[in-house]
Amino acid sequence: MSGVIDLTARMRLHVVGVGGPGMSAIATCLAQMGHDVSGSDIKESPVIDRLIELGVRVNIGHDRLVVHGCDAVTSSTAIPRSNIELVEAEKCGLLVLNRAGMLASICAMRPAIAVAGTHGKTTTTSLLVRIFAEAGLEPNFIVGGDVLDEGVGARWTGSPWTIVEADESDGTHLELPLAGSILTNVDSDHLDQYGDLQGIADGFQKYLQGINGPVVVCVDDPIIAGFEKTSHTVTYGFASHADFRCHSVDAKNGETTFSITASTANSANEELSVRMSLRGHHNVLNVTAAIAMAMKCGVKPQAAINAVATFGGVGRRFEIIGSSDGVTFVDDYAHLPREISAVMSAAKTSDDSWGRVVAVFQPNRYNRMAVMSDEYAMAFVDADVVVITDIYASGTQKIEGVTGHLVVDAVTRAQVNSQVHWHEERTSLAQFVNRILRPGDVCISMGCGDIESLPRELLDVRSGVKRS
Repeated sequence: MSGVIDLTARMRLHVVGVGGPGMSAIATCLAQMGHDVSGSDIKESPVIDRLIELGVRVNIGHDRLVVHGCDAVTSSTAIPRSNIELVEAEKCGLLVLNRAGMLASICAMRPAIAVAGTHGKTTTTSLLVRIFAEAGLEPNFIVGGDVLDEGVGARWTGSPWTIVEADESDGTHLELPLAGSILTNVDSDHLDQYGDLQGIADGFQKYLQGINGPVVVCVDDPIIAGFEKTSHTVTYGFASHADFRCHSVDAKNGETTFSITASTANSANEELSVRMSLRGHHNVLNVTAAIAMAMKCGVKPQAAINAVATFGGVGRRFEIIGSSDGVTFVDDYAHLPREISAVMSAAKTSDDSWGRVVAVFQPNRYNRMAVMSDEYAMAFVDADVVVITDIYASGTQKIEGVTGHLVVDAVTRAQVNSQVHWHEERTSLAQFVNRILRPGDVCISMGCGDIESLPRELLDVRSGVKRS
């Protein structure tokens, strides 16, 4: 069940699947609030080690007895209701909440600002956290990836402000009590939940209607541009009519500068000069969104500008892992066509001394690829070489005839002269990619599965290190 519980009094709470990124963030905040927190997961990980250091008791494997004595139990929607701990909790009459219910309970503790949208959520949320910290507000936060400046993806400080990344994958973003939100864009994803793009758009529109506070939206997005605006709506983008208009972008030496013309209630056409170490026009938009929201929450423009200038980025967002023999290795979470296109464009237009852009992509989820594989046709236009491996299941059931080769087919049909390689076996992918690389290349691995380890595997291959 979902719902909101009062977290002001100390409680005994159990988190099923505590090693996952969403649930580990929940457990972190609950522990730092002072609650007695336990958790369970099927395997050990660095995330588990970090939770143990916080005082969270973690059981490797599932045991129905661990829920005894708890006040409430929470899990993500990825955990089946047949899980023995959830079954036992229900049998004992314990309060069982989904992740959205527990996140909503956390958000209810302080005024909460969320970042929603198909792309750019994690980076934009992390930027907002960094800006609030620079302004001396030290926000509570829950982000879908590690904020590199903070070293963690979640923290509870007791601040008057909470900043969270809203997850639309199962519709649970609608349950959050929010004082404001950014909406970055609306694109095709989670079609098993929404049916089609219109269903996704309707879900986001309903989400915005439930917010009684500043709503910062990207007017460049054609779907968002059609949404009904309210007195709380603030727009941003490259469009000339945006309330926060970004323009004059210049990228040099791994650094990007641009301007924002801000039209606010207090100041018409205030000019802000922004400098950031992030690459790509998509990150110009992410930064503009974060600055707009921060200013609507009372943060001084200069504090926001200073924060952006020193922002260290987010793990797995154009994260440079290392280099070897003239090849630079980059890891990125991009797994949807628009995200991949943005990453490829950022690499291609960079003034770094890179020659070829070599893209290595691991498709994700059988049900996603069954309906979306054709949408990847033009995602790799700015890549010189493309390598596609097979689908990472992410808990989805295999579908007959659905493989990563569907993406290969889509790209080769649309770009007849493209250099596209199919390498099905993930275990030998590093050796295969290494044979393609040459000095001057930037090799960018993308996806939300185990592809994240590929850059380090390639560095090991090139240095002669054997992995166990």
